[in-house]
Amino acid sequence: MSTDDGIARLAKLDTCAVSDALDRLGLKGAVIGIRPLWPCPRIVGRAVTVKIKPAGLEKPKQHLCTPAIVAADGSNVIVVDHGGRTDVAAWGGLLSLAAQIKKIRGVIVDGAARDVDESRELEFPVFGKAAVQVTARGRVMQESFNEEIECAGVQVHPGDLVIADMSGVVFIPRAREQDVLTQAEGLAAAELRMAEAIKTGCSVVEVMETLGYEAMLSKDK
Repeated sequence: MSTDDGIARLAKLDTCAVSDALDRLGLKGAVIGIRPLWPCPRIVGRAVTVKIKPAGLEKPKQHLCTPAIVAADGSNVIVVDHGGRTDVAAWGGLLSLAAQIKKIRGVIVDGAARDVDESRELEFPVFGKAAVQVTARGRVMQESFNEEIECAGVQVHPGDLVIADMSGVVFIPRAREQDVLTQAEGLAAAELRMAEAIKTGCSVVEVMETLGYEAMLSKDK
């Protein structure tokens, strides 16, 4: 697999730096309310998207998310648009097992997932709004995959960069990823300089004022 420069650069950052970069550029990408469902490591990758809908008279031909797992590879994170639902799972243990075998980097669910203990034992990262024991079978089904979706109010396209850690989840639109990554790298470097100054005994008040913490997101900086 060829090296993906965007993923490599993003792996050196965290969600806070990326969120700040989006703010500075006036872009939307940080989602609210999606957290790790076990103490997951940070994940970065390119999105493979899935959209879930309520099940009706139509019977699913395939279990939800399985085509996405087949299509994905070790550079991908699966992102599931479950409409924020927390009363029924859109991801479970067998899906985590299949994804882990394919070396997929993790899953982000705008809604609930189940079998969280199994995912933790597999060390497969699962981010979502809640854990729930209720099955998808007969309740919801896959509408599409690898098409534009919405995740907690943010538009996500296949191939967009995504980063998730203990602070939350952030998406980077592919068309602007170079701008966002460059800004995030600069902001992270500035905060590192502030941290080093504090470690040497400088007053945090002085550091924040002298190095301009409050003005860091200004577009003319």
